[in-house]
Amino acid sequence: MRHLPLLATMALAAGLPAAAVAQPVQQEPVLSQATPPVAEQRPHEFTRHGVTISDPYNWLRDQSYPTVDDADVLAYLNAENAYFEAAMAPHQALVETLFTEMRGRIKEDDSTVPQKDGDWLYWSKFEEGDEYRKHYRRRVGAPDTAENNILLLDETVLAEGKEYFRLAAFSVSKNGRFLAYSYDDNGSERFTARVKDLDTGDLLPDVIPETLSGLTWVMNDTALVYGKATPEWRVDNARLHRLGTPLEQDVELYHEEDEGFRVGTGLSAQEDWLIIATGDNETSEVRLVRADDPTGAQILVRPRQRGVEYSVDVREGTLFVHTNDDHVNFRLATASLEAPGEWSTLIPGSDEFYLTDFDLFRDFYVTEGRRKGLDQVELRDYADARSVTPITFPEASYVTGLSNNPEYDTDRLRLSYQSMVTPGSVYDYHVADRRLELLKQQEIPSGYDPALYTTDRVEIAARDGTMVPVSIVYRRDRDQLNGGTGGPLHLYAYGSYGIAIPPGFSTSRLSLLDRGMAFAIAHVRGGDDLGRNWYLQGKTTQRLKTFNDFVDAAKGLAALGYTTEGRISASGGSAGGTVMGAVVNSDPQLWGAVAAHVPFVDVLNTMLDGTLPLTPGEWPEWGDPINDRAAFELIRSYSPYDNVTAQAYPPLLITAGLNDPRVTYWEPAKWAARLRSVKTDDNILLLKTNMGAGHGGKSGRFTSLRETAEEYAFILWQLGVEP
Repeated sequence: MRHLPLLATMALAAGLPAAAVAQPVQQEPVLSQATPPVAEQRPHEFTRHGVTISDPYNWLRDQSYPTVDDADVLAYLNAENAYFEAAMAPHQALVETLFTEMRGRIKEDDSTVPQKDGDWLYWSKFEEGDEYRKHYRRRVGAPDTAENNILLLDETVLAEGKEYFRLAAFSVSKNGRFLAYSYDDNGSERFTARVKDLDTGDLLPDVIPETLSGLTWVMNDTALVYGKATPEWRVDNARLHRLGTPLEQDVELYHEEDEGFRVGTGLSAQEDWLIIATGDNETSEVRLVRADDPTGAQILVRPRQRGVEYSVDVREGTLFVHTNDDHVNFRLATASLEAPGEWSTLIPGSDEFYLTDFDLFRDFYVTEGRRKGLDQVELRDYADARSVTPITFPEASYVTGLSNNPEYDTDRLRLSYQSMVTPGSVYDYHVADRRLELLKQQEIPSGYDPALYTTDRVEIAARDGTMVPVSIVYRRDRDQLNGGTGGPLHLYAYGSYGIAIPPGFSTSRLSLLDRGMAFAIAHVRGGDDLGRNWYLQGKTTQRLKTFNDFVDAAKGLAALGYTTEGRISASGGSAGGTVMGAVVNSDPQLWGAVAAHVPFVDVLNTMLDGTLPLTPGEWPEWGDPINDRAAFELIRSYSPYDNVTAQAYPPLLITAGLNDPRVTYWEPAKWAARLRSVKTDDNILLLKTNMGAGHGGKSGRFTSLRETAEEYAFILWQLGVEP
C-alpha cells in the first residue's frame, strides 16, 4: 500500500462441547541433571494508590539500560542459558531431526516474483545456504540473464560477522538512481540509514543513525523524509534530509508533543503529496504537504479527536478518508483539499463488513476487509460506488490481500493467498477480464500432499455466551496416528491491538501435524478477526475476556473430542505472552506444555513506568494505572508476574531478547525467577535469553528455524509424543 495506513503504536511488535472431559495424561517428569538457577530476592517495594507492591526481582532490571552490563544480571541470565542448554542436551537429536525436516521444506534457492515499478522489474532471492536475501532488478523487456540482472543489495554481505541482522526500509528513488535502506545489526530496532548510488554502486557519504521509520523520497529524489528515534525509542518527528548535506542541517517538518503518539510518513497514490500522520492506538491526525516542496505550508486534514482514527490518500485533488468516526467498522469518505475536514460518505460503515483498508489506482480503487472473519478484496468504480467486483477464491477459509502494487497506472493487481492447507501463493488479478493468474506457489522440496490434511472452523461458547471461532488443522489419519483417541493439540493466540491472526499456512507446523498433533488458532477477543468490536471487547477494561476466551477455547476443544485436558500445549508471544502468563496462573491443569516468547508479563510495573519506550502509547490499549485507580486494580488482578502463586504449573519454555526494546528482557527473567521460587511442582521451567538479539529472536532464515525446532522439541518431549 502506498498510502499511510492507520497508525498504531507498535505492538509489545507477531489457539471444544460433547462428553465428559478426560483426565490429563500423567507424564513421568523428565529432569535434567543440571540444577536450575535460583535468583536472589532483594527487598524492593513501592506504593501506588495506597497499595504496597513487593517486587523482589526488581534488581534484574539493569539501571544502565539500554546498556546491560550489571555483573549480577548477566550472571543470572547466563546461568539460565546454561541450564537451558543442559536441559535440552538429551533432546538434541530430536531438535536436529525437526530442524532437518523444517529446512527440507524450504526451497533454498528461492526468489520472489518480479514486480514492475517504472522502467524496472524488482525482486529478491535467496541463494542456496544463505541466511539472508539478495535484491535485484533488470530493465523491463530485457532478457533474464546474469548480465541484465543487477544486484542492488546483498544482505549476506551486510550481515557478515554479525550475530543479528535485519533489513528494514528499502526505497528506490522515483528516477531509479538511488536506493535508500536501513538496517539493525543488534536487535535493538534502532536503524542506520544509508543511500546507494545504483549507477555507480557507491555508497553516498550520507549516514542517518537512530532512525525508526520508513525512508520517503521527496523533492524530485534529492531528499529523504525519515523519523529519528528518541532516547525512549519513540518517533515524535518527521525530518527532511537533503542528500549531501550534514545531518545538523536536517529540517524538522513536524514534531509531536503528545508522548503517546508516534509519527510516520508516506506518499500519496500519485506520489505528489507527502502524508505526515501521527497517532496512538485509538486516535489519528494527518497533515499533507507537497512532495516537491516538503518545507512548504501543511494542510491539516482534521484535528485529532480522541477515539477517532483516520488515514488518507489523494487522487487528482480529492481526499479519500478511511475512518471510524461514525461507525466502529469504518467507512470510506471523500473530501476536497480546500475543505479537508468535511467528509462525505462514499462507502458507509457496516455491521456485516469490516473495512480495513483501501488503495487508489488510476482507473479503479480497491477495498479490503473481512466479512464474517473471511478476507475480502473488492474492486470499485470511481464513477459508481455501487459497482463492486469481488475477487473470489474456491476455499471456504483462506487468507488473502493486496501484495506489492507500486504503480498507480496498472491493469493488474498482485495478491497473496494461502490457507491452513494451501501453501503461500502469488497471483496477478487481470482487471479487464476478471481473471486470476497463479504466478507462484510456495515450493516444498521434501514434498507436501495437501490431501493428507484437513481444516475445521468451529465456534466455542465462551463463559459469557459469546461464540469464539477457532481454526484447526490436522492430518486426516490423525486418529490412526493416536491409536483412535483424541490426541495432543497445540493452541495459539495473540489477542491484542486489533491484530487478527489469520488461518494461514506453515511448513514448520507440519512437523507437529505429522506426529499426530492438531494445531489450532483461537481467534480471541482483543484481535479484530470478527470486526472492530471484537477488538474493543478485549482491550483495557475488558482485557479479561481475552484470557477467558483462550481458556474456554481449550476446554471446548477437549469437549468436542479434538484433545483432552492436560494434552494441550499452548504458545503466544509478546502480548500473546500475556495470555500465556494469565492462563497458566488461572488454569494450570489444562496445559501439558507452554511456550511464552518474549512475553509481556510484568504488565503492572511496565504500565506504571512512563519512561519506558512504549508505555505512554500503550495506555489506550491496557489502561493508565498511574492516574486511574480502577486501571491499576484491574491490571494488578491479572498481571502474570504479580499473580504467580504457590501451585503446580505446567512445563514452561520462556524466551527473551537482551536488546528487545518492546518487551524488555527483565520481564520474562523476573517472571521465571518468581515462578521458580514459589511453584510446587517438579515440571521443568526453561528461560532462554538471546544475548545478541531483540524482540523477534535470532535473525537469518535457518538460525531462526532452529529456535522453532527447539520449541517443538520441548512440546513433543513434554507431551510424550513419539519423536
